[in-house]
Amino acid sequence: MSGSGARDGGSPPWGPAEPVPGLDDTQAMPGLGAARRPPGGRPAEGFGGDAMFQPGSAPGGDEDPPADQWDGKGSKDVKGSKDVKGSRRRHSFWRELPVLIVIALVLALVIKSFVVQAFWIPSGSMENTLQVNDRVLINKLVYHLRPIHRGDIIVFDGTGSWNFGPPADSNIFSKAASELEGIVGISHDSAIYIKRVIGLPGDHVACCTASGQVTVNGVPLAESSYLYPGNQPSTQKFSVTVQSGRLWVMGDHRGVSYDSRGHEGDPGGGTIPESGVIGRAFVIIWPPSRAGVLNIPATFEQPQLNASTANAAGATATVTGALPAALGFVGAVPLTWLQRRLRRRWSAGKPR
Repeated sequence: MSGSGARDGGSPPWGPAEPVPGLDDTQAMPGLGAARRPPGGRPAEGFGGDAMFQPGSAPGGDEDPPADQWDGKGSKDVKGSKDVKGSRRRHSFWRELPVLIVIALVLALVIKSFVVQAFWIPSGSMENTLQVNDRVLINKLVYHLRPIHRGDIIVFDGTGSWNFGPPADSNIFSKAASELEGIVGISHDSAIYIKRVIGLPGDHVACCTASGQVTVNGVPLAESSYLYPGNQPSTQKFSVTVQSGRLWVMGDHRGVSYDSRGHEGDPGGGTIPESGVIGRAFVIIWPPSRAGVLNIPATFEQPQLNASTANAAGATATVTGALPAALGFVGAVPLTWLQRRLRRRWSAGKPR
């Protein structure tokens, strides 16, 4: 019997087993088409340890992406995704550019108003120290930290002391244009002057000695290092005691400078108020061939110049405390906002 043949060790009633197809071979299965291993070779539950895929479908019902969209690690790398991200970044940049420009202008205006400002030199009254079309930077904070010194080159507003013309245009657009011009030092305000401080409050300034020198508190000034070549210290005689809160100023090109000497008939006897001082010119920034620091000449370092007891400490106009605090606050607001925005963008762009 066929059963006893099996028990007796005879040959089984069926033929030898056929070889099993390799796992990597594609098998045709009735009703399912071809079953194939997913790209990346990762086994999944199903027939032979591999997942079975119907053409055009993926596990879970998702569409099976073309082979060139797999990165070899079992994940998608959608073609063109880098281009999409790059396009988004470009669009984001152009959207944020106006905001960045506004922030830059606000910071520039804050710096110009409270810290440092550029000025254009329109005349030759300070030659050869400063020449026509030079551009200088003035320090607006220095006089909140120390008093004005003799020999300082200062920029000041002569309105009310040297200028008595009609008031400046109050149009908001004109003011805005003037402020923007001032950022790069091309302002053309005719009431703004640049001169050298010769006498401080309480000083007695006079001209001239037998040798033609200007004196401060009886001490002659050796001015050859900064006077325009060939100029005398002054061809006009004067003798002035500088009132409290005021300054006597002169140009380095004495032959053409319309300075305190030419305004002796004005209120203040030619002196200017310390409150009108905008800042101290400390460096030439343009042209590059003339770039350099504007130091105080050695003649103003003579100890005898301080003999006048009327020049009390603290006579210079100062506004301390409130202005630096306001500057710090105004500058911190846009900077803090920008920092927080950049931090959020950075966090959103980090891989998770």
